[in-house]
Amino acid sequence: MKKAFGFLLFLLCLNFHFAQKVKFETLLKDNISIRALQIYDGKVWYSGTDSKFGYVSLKDSADKKQIRLSGENLQFRTLAQNHAYFYCINIESPAYFFRIDKSTMKPEVVHTDSAKNAFYDALHFHGNYFYTFSDPEENLKLKFARFTGNVNFNINYLNKELLDLKKGEAAFAASNTNIASSKKNIWIATGGMASRIIKMNLKTGKIQLYETPFIQGTSSQGIYSIDFYDQNFGIAVGGDYTKQAENINNIATTYDGGKTWQIQASGKNGGYKTCVKFRPKSKGKDMIAVGDQNIEFSDDYGKTWKTISEEKGLYVCEWTDENTAVFAGKNRIVKMTFSESL
Repeated sequence: MKKAFGFLLFLLCLNFHFAQKVKFETLLKDNISIRALQIYDGKVWYSGTDSKFGYVSLKDSADKKQIRLSGENLQFRTLAQNHAYFYCINIESPAYFFRIDKSTMKPEVVHTDSAKNAFYDALHFHGNYFYTFSDPEENLKLKFARFTGNVNFNINYLNKELLDLKKGEAAFAASNTNIASSKKNIWIATGGMASRIIKMNLKTGKIQLYETPFIQGTSSQGIYSIDFYDQNFGIAVGGDYTKQAENINNIATTYDGGKTWQIQASGKNGGYKTCVKFRPKSKGKDMIAVGDQNIEFSDDYGKTWKTISEEKGLYVCEWTDENTAVFAGKNRIVKMTFSESL
């Protein structure tokens, strides 16, 4: 990591209907690609390429620490936490499940998946469990797992309960956000030759699979990120990684818990997106989305979108409060602050 770097501060005066000023601040610069973030203890925690894991303070970028989880050059696109630990899993086989103690930052491998096609796309904590899934094996079943995050690690693969996927249907390890949850359900978004929603009832374990009108049909198309405000209302974004300017059928919302989806802003948005998040305290009305080419904002439940920054190379976002969000991607982490309340 570079030992010295300055803050990058600049103001963007926006010309869309709420005329909002936005301030960007560079928190971290490094030779790293970051696709997974967590907020804890006033810090942005991240995992990325070259086995790197660490944090940077939201208030003082000089307060930072980074370690390497392995002597191998592993790539991490997952990160989740409970009260005591962070967990992350590298992509590709063998897939190592790392547990990092929050108090000491000491890492350890608690599980290894050596399956030929192991490729874990996301990791999500809900209730007392971590949920994760890998690209399907030859049996075309999504490898879905649940494990406890306690000292005594215990993992349970739920393959037998899953519906079959279609040939060429998998998922994208783009921002650790193609899995979401509410009090009652877990949702997983797939992509590729088919782009669908898998919904599991947390109480009964019942799993349902729903079709979507999202762009799909090639290995680079489909849903890349989802978020749910409550049991019923959710948002999905994505597109085509190889044709990022295309903006047809790449945003959709659901009002019935994922059963049906309605395309929004088709042909009228900034193109391919890898992460979407509801704004805190907005009651589902406001949301932000980011992709390689820009950052967009919606204040009408995802129906229309406005580009608020043309910053390139950012892949993942996370709100820290209703007026502050952090973004990460190629070689940096940045903080965005609305200078006025919407």
